[in-house]
Amino acid sequence: MSLPDPSFLLARAPVVPVVTVPSVAAGVKLARALAEGGLPLIEVTLRTPAALEAIAAIAAEVPDAIVGAGTVTRPDLIQKCIDAGARFLVSPGCPPALAEALAEAPVPVMPGCATATEAMALHAMGFPVLKLFPAEAVGGVNLLKSLAGPLPDLRFCPTGGISPANVGSYLAQPNVLAVGGSWVAPNESVTMGDWEQIVALAKAAAKLHRAAFPL
Repeated sequence: MSLPDPSFLLARAPVVPVVTVPSVAAGVKLARALAEGGLPLIEVTLRTPAALEAIAAIAAEVPDAIVGAGTVTRPDLIQKCIDAGARFLVSPGCPPALAEALAEAPVPVMPGCATATEAMALHAMGFPVLKLFPAEAVGGVNLLKSLAGPLPDLRFCPTGGISPANVGSYLAQPNVLAVGGSWVAPNESVTMGDWEQIVALAKAAAKLHRAAFPL
């Protein structure tokens, strides 16, 4: 089965900001800053009461942003996210019931996995790109290298524990299309409204080289 492929979205930038928004207004300003810095894909995690409304506001008010929903942990959240305007969905893990529901979604999905078995099962269902999570905790770059040999068709967007110090090692892996990261949107900068700092961090991240999309 062929499912919507997030690769064409991930080709736009090497880093997908993973953000937790304290309010709708902050979410919109954050999305503008990230998009201005060259990171148009934004994963708004469903960790705050403002998340769904923020997704809707970003979709309506920030045309340069491609907003998606993260922390999709239950089937009932899928349609709510799509109705809000999410253009892609991300889950931290993917038990069978959630995987089956996500496979029916009309937008690209990056389901979460942490092991070779989980990755193989999701790939067999037709998911073309998987979220490796929590990347550093489950083996990071070494795990990705180990998977590349026996499972060369798997593609990943690792998230969890990725920072400026190690992002280059992840993006150097040919089976990594992009990474998810929160360092480009520090909570302190969001709280203080330091959008210029976030623009600067996004600009630096947008320039990162990746093996999967050579210049």
